[in-house]
Amino acid sequence: MELIGNGGERFEDVREIAVLRGGGLGDLMFAVPALEALAAAYPEARITLLGSPLAPAVLRGRTDAVHAFEELPVAPGVRDGGEGAPDLEAFVARLHGRFDLAVQVHGGGRNSNPFLLRLGARHTVGTATEDAEVLERWVRYVYYQHEVLRGLEVASLAGAAPVTLDPRVRVTDDERAAVRAELGVAGRLVAVHPGATDPRRRWSPERFAAVVTARLDAGDDVVLVGDASDVPAAQAIRGAVPTALHDHLHDRTGTLPLSQLPAVLAAADVVVGDDSGPRHLAVAVGTPTVGVFWFGNVVNAGPFDRGRHRVHLSYVTRCPVCGIDVTQVGWTAERCAHDPSYVDEVTPDAVLADVADLLATTAHPVAVGP
Repeated sequence: MELIGNGGERFEDVREIAVLRGGGLGDLMFAVPALEALAAAYPEARITLLGSPLAPAVLRGRTDAVHAFEELPVAPGVRDGGEGAPDLEAFVARLHGRFDLAVQVHGGGRNSNPFLLRLGARHTVGTATEDAEVLERWVRYVYYQHEVLRGLEVASLAGAAPVTLDPRVRVTDDERAAVRAELGVAGRLVAVHPGATDPRRRWSPERFAAVVTARLDAGDDVVLVGDASDVPAAQAIRGAVPTALHDHLHDRTGTLPLSQLPAVLAAADVVVGDDSGPRHLAVAVGTPTVGVFWFGNVVNAGPFDRGRHRVHLSYVTRCPVCGIDVTQVGWTAERCAHDPSYVDEVTPDAVLADVADLLATTAHPVAVGP
């Protein structure tokens, strides 16, 4: 592939690369294609990912594009909190001067660029909002851009051309088989993630329950996944599903270690979810998905193909409570205090139609490799 955007020449004598990408699971997935581009462009370099603890839990042993992980310290706009996080000054002192190239794919740079510059790398690339300190090579941060392409555009500043658009996270066939055996699944398996970090992106539990019930009625097994914050939604779904169907409904919310989530998602024949980290991870492990999105988020986070991935859009443009324009999003946007679902206008029947179509037209996923 060609470089994206203005691009740049490869830097000389680069042996150590740092990539800054904190945030949640979805944020991490969006950065993986940029990591792969950098690894391909600088095959002799060691790439260290500066991120949250979830990065090694999900990526260690599942990608060849990252060679080391460094947990971020708590710093404004870089990491908001975290028990046991490294001390900021000690972190900077330990890593200062280690890297030949430091890459910022963490937001608009207002906080992340000064943080990155403190590491003293010979070369720096990244994004910058109008009020951000700029790096050696930079591209303007404009909110409405797909996050994968934003990361690839930053990598292109360092002369790294894309090698893939979808993130790739390896899961073996043996891992898939082990999950299905543990769940006791003999036929088709549908995974459901009923959550999202932003409550406005959450489809209501009763709508998920309608999908779950229909697939159980069709003879499939269903596994619910998510962290502790998703437990209430999972309980509501279980409560709405007829008890007679519960033998094939497996609830793993709040109990499944993050390191095991890739295998569970890869074992499924299709994943249904909101615009959320697990849905983005499902794309990375090669499982077809049906996603419920607010239409603006599809620009930044939607899947690229429709052979394996389907999206259902809610076209809410104003807050249902106060009427504020919600299309003006990003770091400068006014945020009202209301958190109604923006996506509940999507119907279960529409989602079920695409689940059925994907089950009929896509083969069970195979192991994803480089």
